[in-house]
Amino acid sequence: MEPRATLNYYKETLKTLEKQGYHFVGTHKHSAVKTCLWLRRSIRGEGNCYKGKFYGISAHRCIQMTPSIFCNQSCVHCWRPLEAFNIVGEVEPVIWDAPDEIVEDCIKEQNRLISGFKGSDKTNMDAFAEATVPKNAAISLIGEPTLYPHLKGLIQEFHSRDMTTFVVTNGTNPGVLREIRPYQLYISLNAPDEATYKKASHAQYWPRINESLEEMRKLKGRTRRVIRITCIEGLNMINPAGYAELLERANPDFIEVKAYMHIGYSRKRLSREAMPTHLRVKDFAREIAEALTPLGYTYTITDESEISRVVLISSL
Repeated sequence: MEPRATLNYYKETLKTLEKQGYHFVGTHKHSAVKTCLWLRRSIRGEGNCYKGKFYGISAHRCIQMTPSIFCNQSCVHCWRPLEAFNIVGEVEPVIWDAPDEIVEDCIKEQNRLISGFKGSDKTNMDAFAEATVPKNAAISLIGEPTLYPHLKGLIQEFHSRDMTTFVVTNGTNPGVLREIRPYQLYISLNAPDEATYKKASHAQYWPRINESLEEMRKLKGRTRRVIRITCIEGLNMINPAGYAELLERANPDFIEVKAYMHIGYSRKRLSREAMPTHLRVKDFAREIAEALTPLGYTYTITDESEISRVVLISSL
């Protein structure tokens, strides 16, 4: 389905997002880039995000971007203003910019955004020099990237510039997963069963998500594969055996079990009590790993980041 949005609401939300640090790129403003807290810390030599700890990505050399600000789910835990960017409304379908335009504009905008660090005495100048030549694109900023019809070309465009790519998808478009080959593919799996999925995502795509898990299995050895489970206290931290059965279908290289964070627009939908502690997340991750053992899989907890409340389970 082509993304659409109510025009006035769309324009007003763009203004709100701009105030929050989103910078829209391309001719038709459906793509965006935004610097994150960890980029600022990394460029000052003050630490790296858990993606660096787990996967070796330098935060100051990572572009956080999206080619589609639209989404086809309305997840209760999402910190983004999804209410404004669903795929039903009154406006003509989006005119999509070409991959090369998006990539070029993202790199230019990223360099403009970090230019102010050059004048700060807190900046590590070696890190700043590296940051001007980004090496990874995290295609996960806002919205669902598989709604962008040229995602395959976008990934190839980043790769042609000697950059790696992380794609984070909700798994609702399995056909796209058959086409793309990012350096690392994430599927967000936030429920162990269909009933819980509907409560968490307010969507009806459970069969497609299951198909996407099967597609992930087929990608073994062709791209690095990660399942991310966002834990919401009182909603989806249940039935580890159910998660294990779904994970068996995907057979991912890594499983990230991460706490829901009570930030952004999610605060309108969930209370602070929905955010589990790191210890609770770690215990739940252990339960999932143990539930995989009877199915013939050996997954173990291999790393964690307490500040981000995330635990890494690995089969490697």
